[in-house]
Amino acid sequence: MSPMEKTARDIAQRLRAADQIAYFAGGCVRDMVRGLAAKDFDVATDATPDIVQKIFSHTYAVGAHFGVVVVVENGFNFEVATFRSDGVYLDHRHPVDVRFSSPEEDAKRRDFTINGMFFDPEKNEVIDFVGGRADLEAKLVRAIGDPAARFAEDRLRMLRAVRFATVLDYKIDNRTWDALVANAASINEISAERIRDELLKIFRSPNRVRGWGLLDQSGLLRTMKGCLQPEQFHPEGDVFQHTRLMLELLPEEVSAPFVFAVLLHDVAKPVTATVDETGRIRFNEHDRIGAAMTESIMERLRFSRAEIDAAVEMVRQHMVFKDVPRMRVAKLKRFMARPTFEEELELHRVDCASSHQMMDNYEFLLRKREEFANEPIIPPPLVRGDDLIALGMKPGPKFGEILEAVETLQLEGVLKDREEALGWVKREYSLGTKS
Repeated sequence: MSPMEKTARDIAQRLRAADQIAYFAGGCVRDMVRGLAAKDFDVATDATPDIVQKIFSHTYAVGAHFGVVVVVENGFNFEVATFRSDGVYLDHRHPVDVRFSSPEEDAKRRDFTINGMFFDPEKNEVIDFVGGRADLEAKLVRAIGDPAARFAEDRLRMLRAVRFATVLDYKIDNRTWDALVANAASINEISAERIRDELLKIFRSPNRVRGWGLLDQSGLLRTMKGCLQPEQFHPEGDVFQHTRLMLELLPEEVSAPFVFAVLLHDVAKPVTATVDETGRIRFNEHDRIGAAMTESIMERLRFSRAEIDAAVEMVRQHMVFKDVPRMRVAKLKRFMARPTFEEELELHRVDCASSHQMMDNYEFLLRKREEFANEPIIPPPLVRGDDLIALGMKPGPKFGEILEAVETLQLEGVLKDREEALGWVKREYSLGTKS
């Protein structure tokens, strides 16, 4: 038993000692029934928030109006929520009011049957008012009660249905699916942050291709279908199919910026598509325009600045890979030294493998990475600004030009040490002989 589960059981025992009901609830029960270790534990009780706060010394209310108190024990946070039934939802997220109620009523106001079970830690038994156990066995994501009503209460539940079906590799029950499709257009009624978090869970799952398909089929995803690509470079089909194939080829674990760069690297193709005089489809500047579109999309979804900058850089640079064999050594080293290069290289691999399958540039870069591996790809500079001042120069724009020129020759192996570099600067720029 994990330290977290032991602490959760202790919390339940202390509630019972105060003559209160205490069950585990939600996702932890789903995991326990599936024989998995739960990642966190929520406790459901008939104790009202004021009673919970009297029993436990370290608490804070995150939603006392909704009966939710966080109990802090042994460095873990546990949500302890009072059994409740909900009033009407006017904002498609929060009920206007709640009424503290029974375990059965509480179960019936939850989203999906697989999340609606309780577990009694004293008796070590599952309490299932909604058929969650049967749906787990059938591998079904089924809304509790009327699916349309559940989705009207909280529009995010539509994305959650896709997320659970993706991560668990379950089917979405037919009635639930029909209600999801019928209501998909209303997904924009919820906040961007909540949409972002669900999309990340879908696309960071190893089963992300299934999520991509469900988002498309449901209408939740405005896709890039129908944007044709030149056959000689993209025999696999349109941008939508190309992106789907890339998702299939990704490693199991991916970062948020990387997977969004994969999703959005060709986002500008529909708006840049033209046909030249030979009849070939072209997407001029789709990398540059796509980078701007990626930034806009990720800003709307409230990603962090660091995540946005990394994804934008990957999208902006993804067409540069075709030029790497012709780059001078210094330019190539600078290109490979950027912090996003490793993920860009992986994006390039799946981009090629899912289209023309020409891997020459990828293999060239693997060789260069090995060749450059024995020393820092950008070594410490041979000449610094202080050296230029010592040679009689005044700080100004020329400094950057000289230091970059020295670095270029250093990267290309022309200048090998400080003395040689200083000599080159003196000769090239007719500077004094002080050193």
